[in-house]
Amino acid sequence: MDKFLYKLAVYIVLVILDFLSPILKYMGDHPSRNRRVANELTDQIFEPPLRTEILKDEVYCQIIKQLTENKNRGSEDRGWELMWLVTGCFAPSTNLLKEATLFLRSRRNQIAQDCIQRLQKTLRNGTRKYPPHQVEVEAIQQKTTQILHKVYFPDDSDEAFEVESSTRAKDFCQNIANTLRLKSSEGFSLFVKIADKVISVPEGDFFFDFVRHLIDWIRKARPSRDGTTPQFLYQVFFMKKLWTNLVPGRDMNADLIFHYHQELPKLLRGYHKCSREEAARLAGLIYRVKFGEQKAGLQNLGRILRELVPADLIKSQSPDDWKRNIVSVYNADSGLSQEDSKIEFLKVIHRWPTFGSAFFEVKQTTEPNYPEILLIAINKNGVNLIHPQTKDILATHPFTKISNWSSGNTYFHMTIGNLLRGSKLLCETSLGYKMDDLLTSYISLMLTNMNKQRPSKR
Repeated sequence: MDKFLYKLAVYIVLVILDFLSPILKYMGDHPSRNRRVANELTDQIFEPPLRTEILKDEVYCQIIKQLTENKNRGSEDRGWELMWLVTGCFAPSTNLLKEATLFLRSRRNQIAQDCIQRLQKTLRNGTRKYPPHQVEVEAIQQKTTQILHKVYFPDDSDEAFEVESSTRAKDFCQNIANTLRLKSSEGFSLFVKIADKVISVPEGDFFFDFVRHLIDWIRKARPSRDGTTPQFLYQVFFMKKLWTNLVPGRDMNADLIFHYHQELPKLLRGYHKCSREEAARLAGLIYRVKFGEQKAGLQNLGRILRELVPADLIKSQSPDDWKRNIVSVYNADSGLSQEDSKIEFLKVIHRWPTFGSAFFEVKQTTEPNYPEILLIAINKNGVNLIHPQTKDILATHPFTKISNWSSGNTYFHMTIGNLLRGSKLLCETSLGYKMDDLLTSYISLMLTNMNKQRPSKR
């Protein structure tokens, strides 16, 4: 037993030395010749305590020690940067919390006051899983404690929002929804676009943790050939993800910023089953959204048919016939505003069983009665299997009938019915991760709503 305790003590001492050296290097008290990326040293400081609980107090103790009676102004400033970062990452143990708080309150320093607030939020919201993101490190190094993050919306607008170290995706979504005056944030999600992936942020995750994890995953999957650390830029989008309880006109801001602009591309790609009459009606509305009362473009409709008519219907009649039908509908809607045209567009497609779907073109290998290339639409009704040419719905599998599913880089698999006797759908696709996430999210929402409707036991 004594030998075990001795080895444990030696291990802890070595680990402490491992992150004590980066602390000194970060503060400039230990020479370091190599130029480093912003978060290289902070990773070395914060990764060990995030893995080993006992080391959290040690980090606090070392930073406090380095800040006590530090005569080097530059070193002290960098020490406060570390204190700001650690208070937003994890809290000390109950035994050390009082002393750490007293230390911060005893310092007449604006960052010290901000650290107290950050520490209180960390105690309230929980410990991060990953070290501070590069954005957080660069912010405090530039002497700003406010981090603004740009978010993009489907209508091509964008806005900057404040994000804190303790901000979870759900809080971020609610903040955006409040700012845009949406009636509800239900069904909306943050999406991070990086490289060729667009991935939804789980609502319970710390925002910066998720981005950090995603970048690390991409780096491991795509290492650089010259051995340098590849830098990946990312963008954050806020979009409708789960299309439930949606009635066009009920939430005007959501319709105008999100619903119209997210549904339009799906129509133009030809994913819906749509008659020529409906297509002409929708084309007239799309034209009015684009150009309002400007009729000059109506003479050259043939040139922009792809921006107005579903791809699979364009050749179903001549350009002149399309022009005549679209102009007729456009004139009948005279006086309709561009905003109202968006709402009318949504009212037409809202009647379709594929409204609000996420569509995936896959290659299926299990059902001989279905085409090899299949269109799958996931929406509030379940998983719909659609013929890619006729757009007929071949089958709809409600979420209650789906017992299992899995995905990988090249596939998506799903079991319908009993795990032993049920049927399986095996698909080849590079978007299996998106299908998996959507299915999980819809079923999670369904179960949450079911639990809300159950009478509480007294």
